[in-house]
This record gives sequence, structure tokens and C-alpha cells, in this order.
Amino acid sequence: MIILKKDICSDFERASSREWLETNGIGGYASSTVSGANTRRYHGLLVAATQPPLGRVVMLSKFEETVIINGERFEISCNQYPGKVHPDGCKYLVELRLDPFPIWTYEVNGSVIEKSVFMVNGENTTVCQWKVTGEPEISVSKIEIELRPLLAFRDHHHLRSEHGGFDKSFQIGDGAVSVRPVENMPSINIAHNAFEVEEQGYWYKDLEYEIERERGFDFHEDLFQPFSLKFDLTEPAVVIASTEQRVAADADILRRSEMKRRAAIIAGSGAKDSLSRQLVLAADQFIVDRGAGKTVIAGYHWFSDWGRDTMIALPGLTFSTGRPAIAKSILTEFSNHISEGMVPNRFPDVGETPDYNTVDATLWFFEAIRAYTENTGDFEFVRVKLYDKLAAIIDWHVRGTRYGIHVDTDGLLYAGEPGTQLTWMDAKIGDLVITPRTGKAVEIQALWYNALCIMSDLAVRFGDTAQQARYSEMDEVARESFNGQFWNDDAQCLYDVIDGVERDPSVRPNQIFAVSLRHSMVDPERARKIVDKVEAELLTPVGLRSLSPLDSRYVPVYVGSPIERDSAYHQGTVWGWLIGPFVDAFRKVHSKDPIADARISQILEGFDAHISGTMVGQISEIFDGEHPHKARGCAAQAWSVAELLRVNFVAR
Repeated sequence: MIILKKDICSDFERASSREWLETNGIGGYASSTVSGANTRRYHGLLVAATQPPLGRVVMLSKFEETVIINGERFEISCNQYPGKVHPDGCKYLVELRLDPFPIWTYEVNGSVIEKSVFMVNGENTTVCQWKVTGEPEISVSKIEIELRPLLAFRDHHHLRSEHGGFDKSFQIGDGAVSVRPVENMPSINIAHNAFEVEEQGYWYKDLEYEIERERGFDFHEDLFQPFSLKFDLTEPAVVIASTEQRVAADADILRRSEMKRRAAIIAGSGAKDSLSRQLVLAADQFIVDRGAGKTVIAGYHWFSDWGRDTMIALPGLTFSTGRPAIAKSILTEFSNHISEGMVPNRFPDVGETPDYNTVDATLWFFEAIRAYTENTGDFEFVRVKLYDKLAAIIDWHVRGTRYGIHVDTDGLLYAGEPGTQLTWMDAKIGDLVITPRTGKAVEIQALWYNALCIMSDLAVRFGDTAQQARYSEMDEVARESFNGQFWNDDAQCLYDVIDGVERDPSVRPNQIFAVSLRHSMVDPERARKIVDKVEAELLTPVGLRSLSPLDSRYVPVYVGSPIERDSAYHQGTVWGWLIGPFVDAFRKVHSKDPIADARISQILEGFDAHISGTMVGQISEIFDGEHPHKARGCAAQAWSVAELLRVNFVAR
């Protein structure tokens, strides 16, 4: 359980700088800040996945909440408007806890009120409840709560304006209200146990979203309030906002079912401590349905399911949490979308045609399969369903596939064309690629060699003697070429990219994969020097910098306009997920060091405070390169959580 106390909760700035997240397993989510003030366009109590796992629509943005005690009104919600916070309800907020979902505690004029929010797995359904706990400090003859829903009904990437087309009508039923303001979107059905529904029809104008302002985007929105609901708090007030038909009486059943589901996930993981258990629940939030299979949402709030992120995150999200069947489903689903020897890089929000603009997602697919067999022993699945596809991938890479990806005469893998960004360092501004890395990128060679070794091992197991000899010959050629070309003797580490006679000496974290992957091309002496270089120049308490601070192009802080931020994305910004390969590499080169485990624990301590400091219960995507390493980017990132789980936090 994570608990935030009054010193944070009742301070608007501190409470608004911390977010919470609920997800539904099909791509939808609910999220806002601890204070209740939305600070992103992506915040909302019901962000429905209308085309699971995508097509996400902010339907219900939030509730305005007013507690009425003996006729006196107390506003407990928060909003930021130009030059003013109104209402400033977090002054009544004394605690937020994840137990396992967010629960707020308010002290209002002597009465204690708890609010809880959770989503139902498999449905676009959010359940909200308000209840009085304990005995009031003063005599209370009557306590009520009034809720005023604020509707957005727009794509979660966009903002709502009063001037847009919006049907203000609604239908009242028995214990329910149905609204469909936008024709091409589903209705929202609000089941409730209110004693009064009052038609109102007001626009709340010019709400300000601070994080959008910081990120250089439009940050004002208008929201529509069609009606109000009034409840007698002698019993819990219940609202179920859903694209399904629900009744308020379902709330307790849904709550028990969801708590049982989450408890089973924790039990199945074998997590031994509170931090590990929280990370297991965090991991679950990224695993969603795609068709009949499973996939991984790369990050909340704006990412969809990306092939690269999915393959990197898969071991931590599934094997470290005791869920190998989900790994099998994900591998199967992505194998169904292989095209020209490539795994999809991204499934877009709109349309069904995936993007294949990556060189490394496919190579990480091999590593995910290796991890699957290591953790399950299920080689038969790989033999029957995947081996021929893997062999075809190798063949496509040898003869050449999209974006100039091909095996060169030296046995190394070349990738890239003008205007493309194929590695994980993929920032692009218009036609300008910030880190094109065209040619032979160091981690791509490490992954290619690793894939060849994996295929050689599988060929031996499956009795494919001819192919085993071929893969072994290919990996030996790649190893010799790599060691002959990539060692930078002046810097005592690896070049980042080689393209013909050009050698990029940038000190970046990509070289760590030449040590961390199961099959490594470098000898122990060089491996130790690589780890030492990365530790000295790139390691921070929350991951690895993407570029050495000694480089003239280094950008220490990830702020500003979209152009400024994209320019800094891989030029010094710290990436949390890279802590995983660094720990793997550190363990390899310090395997005989008796204090290695203590040093690793020290390295990972930086994440302890972070898990309750930004997105409560989650790990962020990126951080500033310099102290205090403020979290930036996506507030919840799949591979950040997954790599922490994989390397340290869950004892299996």
C-alpha cells in the first residue's frame, strides 16, 4: 500500500504534481491528479477504448463534488483556471492511498468522507463511491453529496471547445442517466443511487491543464455539465460510468471481483515485499487485449502498443509476475503480423495497418522468445508455431528488407535510409531525424549476434543440422567483424555507429547491450571497460543518460516546446528502462565481487521514492539528465516497470 499524507494531499501544487492511474485491460483508463485537478488532456474518469485496445475517447472528464452538511456546502474538488484555483477542495484532503486502487480521505467540518475509484477489467466501466466513515466530530442532522459530471466526448489526444458540435440532451431512466453528445461515439451510461437528478446544462470554460502548457501544447478546455446528482450519505453514494448498461447495485460485486483479481495476480507473482507487489500491479496495467490475443500498451497516457516496447517489456511484465501464458499469447499475436521479416513497430490509433519502421523490434522478438523458453521450457510451442517464422526473418535480413535493412558483406546488420529513424533513439521533427544512426548501430549488432546464437541453439534442439551450421558460421563472422571494427581504443569503449569509414564515438548507453545480452561478442576485459565507462558517464539514480554530459550536444533538462523536447529526447535525457541492461551487464562483469549485490541495491534505490512521487504506483518513461532528475514524458511506462521487475524487485 502506498500512502500520501496531508502534507502532500492538502497542498494544491504538491497534490497536483502527483497522478494516479486505473486501467481496464482493453486499453481504456481513468486518471487524474491526487488533488482532483486535471493537468493533462489525457486525464479523465472514463477514457474508453472504443476499438480495443485503441480508439480512446475521454467521455467523463471528472465530477465536481460538493459535500452538504446541515445545509452548508463544502466544495471538495479542484480545478485550475486562468490565474485561479477554484474550487480548492484539496484543503480538505488528508490522505490518498492505493489499496489497491486510489482511495481519498477528506475531513470536512468534522466528518470524514472516503472516495474510491476503480475500473472493471474487460469493460469501459469506472466505479466511483463516496461514503462517510467513523463518527462526526460535530452533530450532523443531514449529510449529502452533490456530483456534477463534466463531459468531454473527444479523442484523448484532442481538446473540447464549447463551439464544437455537442448534443446537450440526456435520457433519465430508473437509477441511470444516458448521454450521447457526439453521434460517432458510444453513449455513456451513468448508473447511480442518487435521490435526485436535476437538469442544468452549463459549460465550464477555460479549464487549464498545466502539463500541457509545460509541453508547449494547447492547454485550455471547455467541459459540459448536463445535470447534477444528489445523494444522501447515510449510505454510500455510488456512480458507475460505463459504455455498458449497469446498475448501482453492481458496485459491491464489481469491487470484490476486481480486488480478488488483483490479489490473485500478486499471489501468482511470488512478490515478497510491498514495493514488489506494487510493481506487479503496475505491470498488469500495461497488458491488454488485442483481438483474441494480448499485447502491451507502451505507456500511459498517449502511447499505443509498440512492437519494440512490447518485446523488451515482455519478460518483466510476464515471467517476473508469474504469467507465462500471457507471454505466449503476446508472442503468438505479434507473430501473426510479421511482414517481410519484420515485427510491427506500432499499431496506430486510427486504421488497421501497422507500421514496420524499426530494425530492433524484430531482434528483440528473438530475445523475448529465448526468455520464454528459459522460463517455461516450452520448446514445442516455439518449434511448431515460431521456428519457421524466425528462420524466414533471418533470410529476409540476409537478402534485405524494408528501409535498407540487410546483412553486409562483413556479416553485420546495416539499417537506414535518409529521413528514417529505425533504432529506439527515434526522435524526429518533421523531416529532421535527431539521431538517425544510419549504418551499423552498436546495439543492433549485439541484438543481431544474439538472434543468430538463439537460432543456432534452437536448430540444435530441433535437429536442424544444416541450418545450425549456417547460423554458427554467421554468428562467428559477425563476432569477428564487430570486434575488429567497434572498439574505440581512445575512449576504451565501443563506437555507437559505424557507417563505412565514419565511426561515431558518442558515449551512449547503446553499447551496454553488447555486454548485457545472453550471447555477447566482447571478451571479459572489454566488457568490464564498457560497464565502467557507462557507469562513470551515464548512470544516474533513475536510469542511464542517453548521451554523456561530456558531449557538447548534451541537453541536461527535458523541457520546452515539442521541438525542444524532441531535440533533447536522446541527447542526455535519462531513460528508466536502461537500468535493466545496466544491472545485467554489471552482474556479468562483477560476478566474483562479494559486494556486487549491495552495489546493485544501492543503484536501484533511486526508484524507491519515485514510485510515490509522480504517477503513484508507477514508473515514468524518462527523467532530466541532471539532479534532481525530475520525471518527464509518459508518467507510466511499460518497459520502465518491466525492467525493474526483471532485474531486482521480484524474488522468484
